[in-house]
This record gives sequence, structure tokens and C-alpha cells, in this order.
Amino acid sequence: MRIPFNKAFMTGNELRYVEDVLRHSKTSGDGVYTDKCQRLMEQRFGAAKVLLTTSCSTALELAVLLADLSPGDEVILPSFTFVSTANALVLRGVVPRFVDIRPDTKNLDENFIAAAITPRTRAIMPVHYAGVGCDMRAIMDIAQAHSLMVIEDAAQGVNARFESDYLGTIAPLGAYSFHETKNYSAGECGAIVINDPALIERAEILREKGTNRSQFNRGQVDKYTWVDIGSSFLPSDLLAAVLYAQLEAMDAISAHRERIYEHYMRRMQPLAEDGRVSLPVIPDECQSNYHMFYLTTTVIEERTALISHLRQRDILAVFHYVPLHNAPMAQQLGLPQHELPVTQAVSERLVRLPMYCELTTADIDSVCDAVVEF
Repeated sequence: MRIPFNKAFMTGNELRYVEDVLRHSKTSGDGVYTDKCQRLMEQRFGAAKVLLTTSCSTALELAVLLADLSPGDEVILPSFTFVSTANALVLRGVVPRFVDIRPDTKNLDENFIAAAITPRTRAIMPVHYAGVGCDMRAIMDIAQAHSLMVIEDAAQGVNARFESDYLGTIAPLGAYSFHETKNYSAGECGAIVINDPALIERAEILREKGTNRSQFNRGQVDKYTWVDIGSSFLPSDLLAAVLYAQLEAMDAISAHRERIYEHYMRRMQPLAEDGRVSLPVIPDECQSNYHMFYLTTTVIEERTALISHLRQRDILAVFHYVPLHNAPMAQQLGLPQHELPVTQAVSERLVRLPMYCELTTADIDSVCDAVVEF
């Protein structure tokens, strides 16, 4: 495509840092650059502990282990999310309890949480869509009132804030993604954010295959051994080297994406005023990281035709999540088929436009001209 949907951005330091890793022959997990990335995020975001993982999916799986969720427990989450959010639960025998989303931000609707709580409910998993925070004040209040754990799926929310707090650092546990499609990318990588200090030691053990190897490396024990369940959640330090170059440039990348986002908004505003499309909403209490720009059309047929129209002009736009609550796997698990009207409507009408740092003003205008033409 002349204008692809996504293109990985390189700052210029990635190869230099990778070469540094190779030169020192320490390419496995928890090397120098892993430590650099973790410390940078801890200091920047004010997190108690950040640990790199192989993906956001495995970060969520690790979070579910840390939350001590058991088979048959229920967790409240939106149906409008990537499958990894639900998979992290299902892998442990935990039952997803899907609720609807807000029509403005496309985030978990906090007004539906209380009604979804049952005697089996143990946690809430809000998903911060498009780098815009859920109403974490309301969600944390509900969780406290019902003694529930909260795990933030902040895959799209790195370096975004709700009020004064960075997404992923508000609940006891959070998860980040550094996939190729994200603002800051190592290709395939993620991180778990541990904000409850009481969970840090066990997080290190579970992440290191159930051993106390991290304590051994710090000289706290004279040998390491198997002490808990766990798996290998560590990414190579080669990936961490790529990621560190990206994290160093967070402010510049965010500023550039904001300019792209604002240009889209200016060009699309007349269509929104005419009622042809709806545009993204960022509430006043949220600071976005400008992860994506999307439109919602009036009906699914219009969305399908618009995507086809853009493809004919060598522009790749895509739809987003297919709701999980009525997916084949949900039916296989015997999950209740609730009516989630906002989720269904948004899923059928949302179009994501190209969004990456190398988009020029001329590129954005080409996309907008094609949308306006349609």
C-alpha cells in the first residue's frame, strides 16, 4: 500500500544498542538493557516495579497468577478488547464476565460493573482503549467496596494518564504492550507493572520459571531453586535494547503522534458536524498517548465500503475488535450471551485510519481527501 496502516518507527539508536548487547555476549533475559528499560519506566511512571515480559499477553497471564485467581472465579472485563485479555483468564479456568463499553471512549462502562458482580467475582480488568484511560477513580472505588482485585490492561496506554497517574500504575497490577503496532515498539515485547510492593517478590519468582533466581543474582540466597509455579516470561536483552531506544524517545514520539492526531481531527471535523461520522473523544481528565485515530460510520455496510474505497486508493484502513462475548470460543465455553448493544454497534462501525510516525502531512491529507470523497 502507498499508505500502509502501520509502519514501525526507528529512532536511530536501536542498532547501536543491539550491537552493544552482542558485543558483550549477554543476549538472554534480564541483561543490562532489560534493567535500563525497567528502571526508566519505574522512574518515569512512578511504578513500584516494572518487569519486561515476552508480550503483553504473557504480562496479563503473569498478573492473573499474581492475583491468585482460581478456576470458577469470575472477572469483569469489556467484550470489546483483544483476545489476550480473556485468554489470560481462561488459561487458568477463570470465567470472563463481559460488560458493555462507553459510547464516547469505547472503554469499559463503569456504570455496568456493579450489576455484573456476583458472589464469584474476584477482579475487574479495565482495558484502556486507544490510549485513553478508563474512569479509574470510579473503578477503584467499586473494587474497594467489593474487595476486588483490579488488573489494568494498558496495552495501548503506555505513557498516557488518567488525572495525574500513568495508566498501568493505578491498580495493583498493570500490563503494557511493545508490539510492532504500538507507540513504542520492540517488535514483540511487553511488561508487567507491579504497584503493590507485597507482590514484587512473587512476581520475580513466577517470571523466572518459579525459581528464586532473582534473589540469587542479588546475593540474597546462596543458590536458587524451584519454590513456586511459574514460566519463562523473560524477553531477550536484544529486544530490550531495541525497546530502550524507543523509551528514550517517548516524549518526541508522543508529540509527533499528537500532531498527526490533531491534523486528522481538523480535517474530519466537518464530516462529524454533518453527522457523517463520529470522532474519538478524550475526556478532560485523560491525557492520551495518541495511539490511534478512528472514525465510526453510521452502519456496517458504510464501514465496509469505506475500507474498500481507501484500498482502491492504496490506503490501508482496518476495522477493529470482533466482540468476544459472542465469539466461537465464548460459545464453546458456555458463556452467557448477553446483549451488549454499544459493543456490537462500535464493532460494526469503527474504522482505524493509518497512524504511524512517518506519516507526512501530505499522507494525512491524502487519507482525509479519500474519506471526504467517499
